[in-house]
Amino acid sequence: MNKVKELPGEAIVAAAQAPSIKNSFLAYVQRVRGGDMGALPAVLGLVVLCVVFAVARPSFVTAINFANLFTQGAAVTLIAMGLVFVLLLGEIDLSAGFASGVCAAVLAVTLTSAGLPWYVCMAAAILTGVIIGTVLGTLVAKVGIPSFVVTLAAFLAFQGLVLVLVDEGTNISIRDSVVVAIANRNLPPWLGWALYLLCVAIFAAVQLRRARNRTKRGLVADPLSLIAFRVGMLALFAGLAVAALNLERSRNPALVSLTGVPIVVPVILVLLVAWTLVLRRTGFGRHLYAVGGNTEAARRAGIPVDRIKISAFVICSSMAAVGGIVAASRASSVDPNTGGSSVLLYAVGAAVIGGTSLFGGKGRVLDAVLGGAVVAVIENGMGLMGYGASVKYLVTGSVLLLAAGVDALARKRAAAAGLR
Repeated sequence: MNKVKELPGEAIVAAAQAPSIKNSFLAYVQRVRGGDMGALPAVLGLVVLCVVFAVARPSFVTAINFANLFTQGAAVTLIAMGLVFVLLLGEIDLSAGFASGVCAAVLAVTLTSAGLPWYVCMAAAILTGVIIGTVLGTLVAKVGIPSFVVTLAAFLAFQGLVLVLVDEGTNISIRDSVVVAIANRNLPPWLGWALYLLCVAIFAAVQLRRARNRTKRGLVADPLSLIAFRVGMLALFAGLAVAALNLERSRNPALVSLTGVPIVVPVILVLLVAWTLVLRRTGFGRHLYAVGGNTEAARRAGIPVDRIKISAFVICSSMAAVGGIVAASRASSVDPNTGGSSVLLYAVGAAVIGGTSLFGGKGRVLDAVLGGAVVAVIENGMGLMGYGASVKYLVTGSVLLLAAGVDALARKRAAAAGLR
């Protein structure tokens, strides 16, 4: 039987498509050059900011400050995770900040005045978010009012609603131990390590399963060496983080011990995994990207555009409710400023800085987490350096403008390369 000799050109193409770390890296570089930068700007920005603040203020890299970063940025990150769903549609929700305040006020009132159990109060707060999202989404999708106008009106109305719920400015203290623990307590060190091992194992299993499925379908899969590299990097950095958080952070350990991963961290991780699966593994997620990419084409393809839009606003307001619960937990109280001030601006900034496009059709829930980390680092680092709110706003605004500019330029490059 005669063997067919492979032509030199075919051999080069086959070698270029062969799964290896080198070829995967070259493919990634090609995507970046084509405008698909993903989370690269956010990651590079986070690294640069951490290095600058660590050099300027060594206290930035202490265990207690590292733990503070998680609790300081948790509420904004959670709200940003919900905003990603609305931004994917090319829409905006300007009311997410005060929506979180309304839901936090519902939590506080039901805990104190009604005396209901904590789980009932949390359910009531999240249900309030669902109702808010349904109303906003219906006005946008069914009535046809632009989301900017609808959510701006809600932004103003919710400020008044928060005042009504907190009795025109009363500070409502929250003393429920479970609610307060969400943002103020830590996991036992052993449980932090158990969570670490579970996360690494799940990540490795997902990577291997995806590679196996692509191989079965005859597609090019990531090589085992690349998978091992990814798992190794996650194990290294997550392990260092858990080790740092398990250090004693109390100034007087004999009086009170302060060790362990903050409870809010697994809360964020669970929601990150859940919403990532929704976007990447469900029909709803695929439809969401399709509507954000081209609404009319999605409608002609039979996708229920109105239902998708309403669902996105429901998810956004529900996550705002979760963010409001965490904010109330951290402050152990609710007042008229809960969810106000710069919360919305930071949340939108976190999503955009992380890589979610304001033009719709591009973004991940992970973007909100990365962007939330950038915002938290800026606020924390500037505070340690003694700068006031004015400088914090200037720096955060500049970073947001830079991220939006990178997104716009990336879209132009992608369009020029024929990728959009």
